[in-house]
Amino acid sequence: MKLVIVGFGRVGRRTARTLRSEGHEVVIVERDAARADRAREDGFSVVTGDGGDEAVLAEAGLDDADAVAGLTGDVNTNYSACLVAASHGCRTVLRVGEDLSDELYEKYAGDVDEIIYPERLGAVGAKTALMGGDFNVIADLTEHLSLASVAIPEGSPAVGRRVVGLDLPGDVRVYAHGRADEDMRIPLPKTTVRPGDRLAVMAAPDQLDAVREALRG
Repeated sequence: MKLVIVGFGRVGRRTARTLRSEGHEVVIVERDAARADRAREDGFSVVTGDGGDEAVLAEAGLDDADAVAGLTGDVNTNYSACLVAASHGCRTVLRVGEDLSDELYEKYAGDVDEIIYPERLGAVGAKTALMGGDFNVIADLTEHLSLASVAIPEGSPAVGRRVVGLDLPGDVRVYAHGRADEDMRIPLPKTTVRPGDRLAVMAAPDQLDAVREALRG
């Protein structure tokens, strides 16, 4: 697949490297000259310019790209890039901050394929969204890190609490959430846990039993 990454900051760089390691063609769009040079030094094809500019995206090969991700720290640039990409038939992934209002979220959600919060999801999730996957696929990531899906029963101590504020044992992250019979997605900052919800957690294998116990009560 050919994938265009707008922004070669922390998230964009890690996402690009992950995609390239899996054999995909990756083109970087970056307006900061120093970051653009860093991307070239890393061996990527780079277009220097504003990722929200259609002419710049066209130079990156938008017409034969499969997907575009706006991963800069500026949500307006990311949104503009996604709108241009969508008009060319590309899959779109929009990076936003956790302080995004519900009103803006609803606005953006209707125009893009995926919205991500890299502060919680990280580059692996961005890569998954770009590839068109969902978060129902649960599997071991490495011998040191595993993913698990936990169903929340009635009476769980997690019920009523915000997903992003759950206090879990060890170095554990909740990376996706889903209501009953719904796809799992990155939780919004205000999303609270209800009985019957499912949480996807990322943890060391020896921590999973403690995490399940903490969530189920």
